[in-house]
Amino acid sequence: MQESLRLRATQTPIIPVIADLIRTTPGTLSLGQGVVSYGPPPSALAAIEQFLADPANHKYQPVDGVPRLRAAIEAKLARENSYALSAGHRLMVTAGGNMAFMNAILAIADPGDEIILPTPYYFNQEMAVTMANCRPVLVGTDANYQLRIEALRAAITPRTRAIVTVSPNNPTGAVYPETAVRAVNALCAERGILHIHDEAYAAFTFGSARHFSPGAIAGSAAHTITLHSMSKAYGFASWRIGWMVYPAELEPALRKVQDTLIICPPAIAQFAAAGAIEGGADYVRAKLGDLAGVRRRVQEALAGLADVCDVPPAEGAFYYLIRVHTEMTAMDAAARLIRRHQVAVVPGNAFGLETGCHLRISFGALSEKTAAEALERLGRGIREMV
Repeated sequence: MQESLRLRATQTPIIPVIADLIRTTPGTLSLGQGVVSYGPPPSALAAIEQFLADPANHKYQPVDGVPRLRAAIEAKLARENSYALSAGHRLMVTAGGNMAFMNAILAIADPGDEIILPTPYYFNQEMAVTMANCRPVLVGTDANYQLRIEALRAAITPRTRAIVTVSPNNPTGAVYPETAVRAVNALCAERGILHIHDEAYAAFTFGSARHFSPGAIAGSAAHTITLHSMSKAYGFASWRIGWMVYPAELEPALRKVQDTLIICPPAIAQFAAAGAIEGGADYVRAKLGDLAGVRRRVQEALAGLADVCDVPPAEGAFYYLIRVHTEMTAMDAAARLIRRHQVAVVPGNAFGLETGCHLRISFGALSEKTAAEALERLGRGIREMV
């Protein structure tokens, strides 16, 4: 038996590969997977009791999400993302942000169609495009991982269906300024294609950086899809809840996809998500304050490595994507860091960076105590390989 051609063309997900290396090296500290160190707020757990109190909740629920969660999301979008859903918008709850992206690609693109991905890209999105028998068109960003609008324009062909942006960005931590997001959105409107904007890390900005959603742009509803996730800010990674806001005319197609893949996201997780959002943003703000302290430690450690690696600015999410001054491949470097120094990172080739030694550092799951040890190991390992 052979796997399908489209799966053979799809890259192997890197996180399980790194996880296997970690398992063979006990005591490894991870700067790899993009998760936070905390779990959901108490209000999420309280909502589970309410779910269990009604036997009807154990039956199939609406394909686009339970009403309580949809109402909580709409209020959150208006309060925190500066836009209210209009007649041109539709909202669908999904089993995480990755599912929202896959739903979108299946709904808008046919085999052979093109999806433009600024590089470095988020690997699961490139994988989804390939799995759908579509063609990922890679457009490089600048030295600070910021968008190059004219390069995006030049990449559009008659087969282009969408431009994808992720801000705050995974894997780089870059935050795209409002002017850049507006420019991409205007370009998509001009060329009759969709702007898919992933804002899973919207809550994670630092310093003067600010998240901006293209959903807030007047007149953008007809050509904009925004993707959201509970996994990061609310510590909900294993609960698998996200959502998408999309043009109304895509509703029939997206309902077909969702009903086929999952029918509805797990209702118990939807109730927990509603409880988390209804509990307010103070819980998340407090956790971000703790994370800011860890981020300062990371900044200081990376500044001390400036002679052996380049560290582009990262004002959002909880990542840095560094360029190490070595001839080693990124995968070899990542394996060496685990085996010799018991610290895990993710190699840049997973994000479409095939030349140079790029390593993604994730600090979301660290405390200030574990950060100090992990960063000391990382620094020692990088200096040794250089």
